[in-house]
Amino acid sequence: MRIFSGSLATETNTFAPMPTGLASFHDRGYFAAGRHPDQMTLFSGPLWAARLRGKEKGWDLVEGMVAGAQPSGITTRHCYEALRDELLADLKAALPVDVVLLGLHGAMVADGYDDCEGDLLTRVRAMVGPDVVVGAELDPHSHLTPCMVDQADLLVAFKEYPHTDVLERGLELVDLCVAQAEGRVKPAAALVDCHMIVTMHTSRQPARGFVDRIQALEGKDGVLSISVAHGFPWGNVPGMGTKLLVYTDGEFAKAQSLAKSLCAELVHMREALAAPTPPIDAALDEALAVSNGPVVLADGADNPGGGAACDSTFILRRMLERGIGQAALGPMWDPVAVRIAFDAGVGAQLPMRLGGKISPLSGDPLDVLCTVMALHQDMVMTGLSNTPTPLGDCAWVRAAGVDVVLISLRNQAMHTDLFTQLGIELSQCKLVVVKSSQHFYASFAPLAAKVIYVQAPGAVTHDLHSLPYSKIQRPKWPLDDLSQEHIISEML
Repeated sequence: MRIFSGSLATETNTFAPMPTGLASFHDRGYFAAGRHPDQMTLFSGPLWAARLRGKEKGWDLVEGMVAGAQPSGITTRHCYEALRDELLADLKAALPVDVVLLGLHGAMVADGYDDCEGDLLTRVRAMVGPDVVVGAELDPHSHLTPCMVDQADLLVAFKEYPHTDVLERGLELVDLCVAQAEGRVKPAAALVDCHMIVTMHTSRQPARGFVDRIQALEGKDGVLSISVAHGFPWGNVPGMGTKLLVYTDGEFAKAQSLAKSLCAELVHMREALAAPTPPIDAALDEALAVSNGPVVLADGADNPGGGAACDSTFILRRMLERGIGQAALGPMWDPVAVRIAFDAGVGAQLPMRLGGKISPLSGDPLDVLCTVMALHQDMVMTGLSNTPTPLGDCAWVRAAGVDVVLISLRNQAMHTDLFTQLGIELSQCKLVVVKSSQHFYASFAPLAAKVIYVQAPGAVTHDLHSLPYSKIQRPKWPLDDLSQEHIISEML
């Protein structure tokens, strides 16, 4: 068995102010063909899974380029075409192959390309022909277009949010693709649009039970794989929205029936899937009312994992104005402030201007007297599925009783070691503010007396009605007043 694997992945917030260029991929993780390290990275799940399986079975694995970028604004045309063509050149050099395994995101948008993954898969299919098995692992916050499904034999999305199952889904993809190449299965795909936008925190009900149910269906009665694409609401593209993808072994009618049934279940639970999101002051009041902290507050609107700058000051400003201390906040992306802190040194007390640098969505910068508490060069945070996540040079500064972690490489809060590597004792805090939507949860929830998702301004706003959509397919709940019955009748 000769297998090719490579990756090209980023999530594009088409409303975010900063473009995604080649430097963004080199900052997050770019590895030329054959140079992927001996540790899984976020979007190299298929490659890593193929390495593991290949050792057991003696496969000939050819490793192409692996490139992933921190989510941001629209990818430049030059960046996308250069990386796409590099990956395609690696594949061409590897031919002939039996299987192609790709690590993609599913919500990458470039200048001139609303569906980067569809474009890439179309070119891969044209290169390898109809008989080679083509599979890809996706993020569930993907647009999951018909083009992607048509051009690939198998698409498997992470099921967990936070994404703790990157390797498990990669192994699932590899096993199914090899089974098809060996003639043991013949996947039939059914894709159903749910005509809505939902977010599914698998850390809570009812999403937890729904994911457990679909996993129990897989591997039985001819059901090969089930993926839920939550969609990525901050992508202004025609394919945006929640969808169900079911593969059965050669039975399209069964796949279609199951996909529609599962989609109907999601529609019925749509209101219950959303977590409460109080505004900033209400969230702070709620947190302060808890006597046995720490309380973790999620600033999802400034989540760089959704394309935000990660330098907004809205929550920090209110904490300082209200005199709230014994608190920590991070990470805040501010390379200039980090440089100043390193120049000043540990123990220095000096006026600093924090955050608010990228756009109006970042708020105004904060001018505060800070003490430099600790510095850490080239700090690496534990990321999703224990993948290494570089934060660059980092500084812990204290401003009026609030401990702020400043970073020089933009990334969201995924693990408590973002704070603890600098010496911050989170157990001693009343409040911990994390710039993340949900990926913080697996690491931070065990120490939290309560978790609050805050409604704040930002590029990843929860207020979808405020976004100037121009390309998405309408009507779509909750942007439009669609009853559950109407959606289900249209679908069935």
